[in-house]
Amino acid sequence: MEWMEMEKKNLDWSNLDFGYIQTDKRYVSNFKDGAWDDGCLTSDASIVLNECAGVFQYAQTVFEGLKAYTTEDGKIVTFRPDLNAERMIDSAKRLEMPAFPKERFIDAVTQTVKANAAWVPPFGSGATLYIRPYMFGSSPVIGVSPAAEYQFRILTTPVGPYFKGGAKPITIKVSDFDRAAPHGTGHIKAGLNYAMSLHAIVTAHEEGYAENMYLDAATRTKVEETGGANFIFITKDKKVVTPKSSSILPSITRRSLLYVAKEYLGLETEEREVTLEEVPEFAECGLCGTAAVVSPVGKIVDHGREICFASGMDEMGPVTKQLYDTLTGIQMGRIEAPEGWIHVIE
Repeated sequence: MEWMEMEKKNLDWSNLDFGYIQTDKRYVSNFKDGAWDDGCLTSDASIVLNECAGVFQYAQTVFEGLKAYTTEDGKIVTFRPDLNAERMIDSAKRLEMPAFPKERFIDAVTQTVKANAAWVPPFGSGATLYIRPYMFGSSPVIGVSPAAEYQFRILTTPVGPYFKGGAKPITIKVSDFDRAAPHGTGHIKAGLNYAMSLHAIVTAHEEGYAENMYLDAATRTKVEETGGANFIFITKDKKVVTPKSSSILPSITRRSLLYVAKEYLGLETEEREVTLEEVPEFAECGLCGTAAVVSPVGKIVDHGREICFASGMDEMGPVTKQLYDTLTGIQMGRIEAPEGWIHVIE
């Protein structure tokens, strides 16, 4: 456990942004001639690729996002990395990329976090070590086809708390843009999904909104997700409802929150299609994802029509707060976790 004794970097942990800071080591493995090599850690943060690499020409790249935390009793842990591994396998298959095996994924995450233990923020700082596994086509491709060779990498960066000074409810807008087609790639974590959402998010920010609410592309009547998070709604009688669709990303945070709602808080949960028309009937609304866990939404603007939630613009709604406190309590080791949820870095 000597690596645990590594002296922490001298950073102002409580004032970190959600940005990139280069850490000591990253993990790299290459796929060539139909097989992954053994992989290793490297100090080199640069990637050298051929000008015609598949990632540059046809955006053949997928990624994941998870975090390492320091718990109250001083352990370094990650939260449900097996689900990130499985989701990355699904993403890779959809883009005709080789799957990076689940056990190897978890081992690579462990190795990378261990090698950067000095960069894992201390307990109580509100900061975490963000872990970004990603994979891309590395060999030259000029005709439209999958690359023959791939690189899998993991980088880490310490990030500050997503909410500086508490989780204030945000205002979002119903977007005129579509995030994903009904039989497209909305359900996987492909870089191309995020590239096409950039114009929409920049436009929303220019108009004074924090995020976009995307509707289903086919009928534009059903709630899907925002560019980087799933929706969670609370009814007036405290039922937790999340939109169901084949073109939204299966958020690990959302799945965990639904389990927590039912098993820890005894709340009724429902995963179903949610229409825009019924949104004003909900008491609370939140966006859930790795970065913030839950961001409360106070208001949704639909082309001038304001949908205001009873929970208001001052603080997180009561049920959303219970969900947030319980899940972060599990992640930080204050509340006992369901079996297999917490992966201790040893």
